[in-house]
Amino acid sequence: MILNAGKHVIELPKRVVVGDNVIDCVPKVLEELRIGRKGLVVSGPNVMKLVGERLAEVLSDGGFDVLEVVVNSSTANSAGEVLNVCSGNCADFVVGVGGGKVIDVSKYVAGNLKVPFISVPTAASHDGVASPFSSIRGFGTVVSVKSQTPIAIVADISVIGKAPRRLLLAGSGDLIGKFTAVLDWELAHRLKGEYYGSYSASLALLSAKHVLNYSELISAGSPEGVRIVVEGLISSSVAMCIAGSTRPASGSEHLFSHALDTVANYPALHGEQVALGTIMMSYLHGRNWRKLLHTIKRLGLPTTAKELGIPDVKVIEALTIAHKIRPERYTILGESGLTWEAAERLAMATGIIT
Repeated sequence: MILNAGKHVIELPKRVVVGDNVIDCVPKVLEELRIGRKGLVVSGPNVMKLVGERLAEVLSDGGFDVLEVVVNSSTANSAGEVLNVCSGNCADFVVGVGGGKVIDVSKYVAGNLKVPFISVPTAASHDGVASPFSSIRGFGTVVSVKSQTPIAIVADISVIGKAPRRLLLAGSGDLIGKFTAVLDWELAHRLKGEYYGSYSASLALLSAKHVLNYSELISAGSPEGVRIVVEGLISSSVAMCIAGSTRPASGSEHLFSHALDTVANYPALHGEQVALGTIMMSYLHGRNWRKLLHTIKRLGLPTTAKELGIPDVKVIEALTIAHKIRPERYTILGESGLTWEAAERLAMATGIIT
């Protein structure tokens, strides 16, 4: 949390375990951290059957008292239901097993319970796997809520590698978005005097550059490619921990994605939409957007509204309201946003619409 322009508190994970078949290491990690014996395992309906139940069994065999809870969405209502389940069943820790939605809810619940959170991602779809923020729907719009920084992250490459390839590519798209997120942060620092952390910005950019450098491995879905994306997402999350905000990882490209969710009812994966937004925001920043476009195409991500499965008009509409999603966050979109004509020119100039 940023306390003032010169001081903020940095909370970082104490354990990060990445490798094949490392889920069985969770009991050992908990023992080493000495955070109690009573846990809550949160997962989605499918992942609970495939991975969550196995983890719960491993924990039980290790002498831990485990309660399993299934969630279906990352909404305030879902989080509230989990908290109701916890009523009278005081947990010493929360383990989130699943993709972005499950991890977001788990972090939020752990934050409300004021207990440690252990992140066990089963897909590499976005950088919420290790960040101290949750994207929760149900507060009028999608918002990033300060949650519990994971005390530990256990990323099993053998499990994550079995997730649909589309999720891995979406994670790559989310990482590519750091290019414009950092540019927006620098702009806000220069024009608005906002705090800017060069180290956390550099860490976020490093994750994005790795996607460019290893795009062929990632596109092929190789174990090396999976590991690169997973480690990149964790590094991006750590950058947010260091910055005390989502600034190094989320800028105008994320505002566009959230706006698209609003006008087109969540048409695609978050990272797919962010990648599309990054192309356009790079154009506005005067950067080499064609190079990014080439990489995004090479990865296999959508680069047009048609490929994303939405009408051209929805892209334009999203661009005109993106600045309103988080009005306190200054980006290249400015305080007044884009006119319909400017948004249309931008989307056509970058080939997003025709």
